[in-house]
Amino acid sequence: MKNWFRIAGLASVLFLPDLLFAQQSTELPTLKQEAVSEVDRMQTFTQQMVDQIFSYSELGFQEVETSRYVTGILEKNGFRVDRGVAGIPTAWVATYGSGKPVIAYITDIDCIPRASQKPGVAYHDPMIEGAPGHGEGHNSGMAVNITAALALKKLMEGHKIAGTIKIFPGVAEEILGSKAFYVRAGLFKDVDIVLGTHVWHEFSTSYGTGDGKWSGLVSVQYFFHGKAAHAAGAPWDGRSALDGVSLMNAGWEFRREHLRLQQRSHYVIVNGGDQPNVVPSEAAVWYYFRELDYPHIKSLYEIGNTMAEAAAKMSDTTVNRKLVGSAWPPFFNKVIAEAQQKNIETVGMPKWSESDQTLAKALQKEIGAKVEGLNEKIEPLKEPEKNPIGGGSDDVGDISWNVPMVYLMYPANIPNLPGHSWANAVSMATPIAHKGSTAGAKVQAMTALDFLLQPELVKQAWDYFRNVQTKEIHYESFLAPEDKPAIEMNKEKMEKFLPQLKKYYYDPAKYKSYLEQLGITYPTVKAQP
Repeated sequence: MKNWFRIAGLASVLFLPDLLFAQQSTELPTLKQEAVSEVDRMQTFTQQMVDQIFSYSELGFQEVETSRYVTGILEKNGFRVDRGVAGIPTAWVATYGSGKPVIAYITDIDCIPRASQKPGVAYHDPMIEGAPGHGEGHNSGMAVNITAALALKKLMEGHKIAGTIKIFPGVAEEILGSKAFYVRAGLFKDVDIVLGTHVWHEFSTSYGTGDGKWSGLVSVQYFFHGKAAHAAGAPWDGRSALDGVSLMNAGWEFRREHLRLQQRSHYVIVNGGDQPNVVPSEAAVWYYFRELDYPHIKSLYEIGNTMAEAAAKMSDTTVNRKLVGSAWPPFFNKVIAEAQQKNIETVGMPKWSESDQTLAKALQKEIGAKVEGLNEKIEPLKEPEKNPIGGGSDDVGDISWNVPMVYLMYPANIPNLPGHSWANAVSMATPIAHKGSTAGAKVQAMTALDFLLQPELVKQAWDYFRNVQTKEIHYESFLAPEDKPAIEMNKEKMEKFLPQLKKYYYDPAKYKSYLEQLGITYPTVKAQP
């Protein structure tokens, strides 16, 4: 009989983890509902975060006020914050909890040049002419993740749930300037799951290459150095750095015909000289080389370098280069995406008001887009596109090749907009963004619970990562050891506009919303003739 009791006791110990797992799985739906209720309770907090960050409108690497504001909230709520990570002053990591699994949230915080726009106004009406603005909607992502993290922290404390939450900011995402440096600095080496999020007009997730409209890239500036001279009196004594830039650009235009259809390449001249009567001794051009995979991106980069050197020889100048940013094409995790899709379907699309739809349709009409208003239904999770065509880039790609990751697209913007534009800022401090961000926060909290309480899901996500995604393709950084983050970028632009921007900072102590502070009637549309 004693032996029987010993065996029974041993069996109970051996099966204890399974019993706990079964108990946690049973509690999971209840905990998810509790998370949803907590996010609903925090709607005012979420709205204020969306509006506050919208009012800062800070360009990449200069997100000083945004980072100060967000990290202040996190520290006040018991998170430990490490600032200046990866050699980037506005980058940080916030941590709560201990042990495994480690769930990381990440979203971007920078804005777009020349995208200043009054929210809720369905035509071009900048707050400050020529100033930066949230013409991509990055002001809403932190509201999604911080709301989710605070709701999750409350559940972890109340229900004694083990695990760690980490939060990262996407610094200078618009110039693909930070996340490869995060990876190089080892910031994700202990992370099990990454839940990224980005503003969109749909409520969706994806896995693999998604819809096939992602490209990776290298972002690089070429600096040509010549010799100044009087452009009319003695031009033969000069050597034009601008000639070097112009020759490189002309050569690239001819080369386009002989590149793959999948490539995307574009440039801007960031320095063309000082004035026409002086032969430019300094000039610079900034290129993005985009392609579908590492070998083809690297090939484009090498062609660009060769062309720059050839242009320098032709113009009798010299050239050096600076890698500004880089990004692998994203590849997202199927196991996480499937769990996340179920949560999206549970939460459902926000309930848009007549005013929300009026704003959306008026803006679509104003810019000549298809007039169909806001999306009202959720699409099913789709198989990845088998023949990707490429398109935009995001430096979360580097993270996705180092740890299992997904990218939640939450519905805080309006369909059929051009992107990177004043038009994309119209909805971003309105009830559209507020409702979409609350919906996104619910899904982010619920998905984290899936992986905190189901260790088998974490294992399955890593199995997919190791045995499908990275079975034949292995990550290599585009960064050379000497490459450093371009933290000086956008400094002069922000200094120019900062005194004017400060006048428009949102004050939630005085106003319920940013629309109220600005005195904007929602929605404001053009009068019909």
